[in-house]
Amino acid sequence: MRFLLNRLSNKNFYVLFGLDIIFIIVSVFLSFYLRYELSLPQYLYFYLNNYFLLMLLGIKLFSYSFFGLYKGMWRYTGIWDMLNVFKANLMASIILFTLINLNFGIFNTSKSVFFIDFIICTALVGFSRIGVRIFFNHIQTYFRNQYTDKRIRRVILIGAGNTGQAILRQSLDQPEERIKVVAILDDDKRKIGSMIHGYPIKGDISSLLNMKIDYDEILICKPSSTREEMRNIINICKKSGKIFKTLPSISEIVNGRLTLSEFREVSLIELLGREEIELDNKSISEFINGKRVLITGAGGSIGSELVRQCLKFDPAVLIMLDISEFNLFEIDREIMSIESKVLFKSVLCDIRDKEVLTQVFVEFEPQIVLHAAAYKHVPMQEKFPWEAVKTNIFGTTNLTEIALKFKVEKFVLVSTDKAVKPVNVMGATKRLAELVVQSSNSEKTQFMSVRFGNVLGTSGSVIPIFQDQIQNGGPVTVTDPDMQRYFMSVSEASQLILQAGSIGSGGEVFVLDMGEPLRILDIANELIRLS
Repeated sequence: MRFLLNRLSNKNFYVLFGLDIIFIIVSVFLSFYLRYELSLPQYLYFYLNNYFLLMLLGIKLFSYSFFGLYKGMWRYTGIWDMLNVFKANLMASIILFTLINLNFGIFNTSKSVFFIDFIICTALVGFSRIGVRIFFNHIQTYFRNQYTDKRIRRVILIGAGNTGQAILRQSLDQPEERIKVVAILDDDKRKIGSMIHGYPIKGDISSLLNMKIDYDEILICKPSSTREEMRNIINICKKSGKIFKTLPSISEIVNGRLTLSEFREVSLIELLGREEIELDNKSISEFINGKRVLITGAGGSIGSELVRQCLKFDPAVLIMLDISEFNLFEIDREIMSIESKVLFKSVLCDIRDKEVLTQVFVEFEPQIVLHAAAYKHVPMQEKFPWEAVKTNIFGTTNLTEIALKFKVEKFVLVSTDKAVKPVNVMGATKRLAELVVQSSNSEKTQFMSVRFGNVLGTSGSVIPIFQDQIQNGGPVTVTDPDMQRYFMSVSEASQLILQAGSIGSGGEVFVLDMGEPLRILDIANELIRLS
């Protein structure tokens, strides 16, 4: 009923409906005239009366409605819409032919009339729909471009696959984006020389540097590229001296719709030189789904991402514990804005306070504990070592003892690669925390640790420091130009924690193969270029 009311209140519906009536009548008369060489036999005038025309209109309009010809937004007409036009006219022609020949007996009428009518009516009705799209996508766009002051961005698309085709289609369907594709490049030699929606695939990606076409921007439409392929593409784009942007990875956009607004500046994550990790989602779902999950340090960089990742697997209750009032408020506000069946509980608590921690376990009885609460800034812990000991060691000890007492199923400690042969307070306290966790492993509660290197973008890491220095006009300070570090993204770190918890049987220390280390100087240079 709502659809019918919406249609009746839309003036475009009446225009299209009226055109269909005209096309149906024109088509049938034209079919008879063409069949009988523009001279109708006298007896046919008796049958081509108002009664026949009403029957004809009723059958065809019913068929058009049945196949949804009045539901579509015709400015976005596609192949499936044209198929529906074909099917609607075919069904109408079959019904009309059957009724007339079996019941109404227009004798001596050539059956080719119905075939001619089917072809003409399909062409007219189909053209009316295509015409709407042509008007909005080409004619209207042309006049807007001619009589507006807003500058059009001339872009080159890298990638002629499904993603590139979808982005090109959107640039045509959305003239307000002010984008004009001037060329498409792809390394698949079979595609070079072909056309997509009238736009040529001019060459491979390396030919970008030899392009004589004037353009403003490069859009990289290859979200499934390997890290090495992406690095090569980025290096070529950098040499062009033009602005270049990319889409998120497949894992980021799998649940969303590809849009022009999804393009962003190339991030350092694309330059890590390592394939994105693949998760065993089935085992993680069995680990998290329907469970009561406690995340300590839930307001921090790793903890908050753990909260987001856990949501995908529908835990029964998600308890977010943090000592920072502001961080806890921020993650609580973010999560509450998401539609979810998961029950959220925020707890402002210090893991050093064993009594309060015990009350948390009494109230919520968590089955899974993801322990991300810790002091992690190396220079600060060198100044205040006892604070690091109290939180990283004693706080972890409190949690493990309470977890054993309440028979938690699994306990995962978030650790660091600095715990390997530690040379500073932070590494030493995290190594001791690992030993505490390992020694607590039992048949009823499985304890394990997860180590990873530097996490891009987390508070206090080198990336935000460099970004602040760049924003303030420099200089960007690097302690040693040959210094190298392993890096990973926040999402990869949190996913590793969940994967470890799902496959661990207790007592393990999991480490991610982080690929090749990156020079800190190279990272600083990339950030300067991307700023």
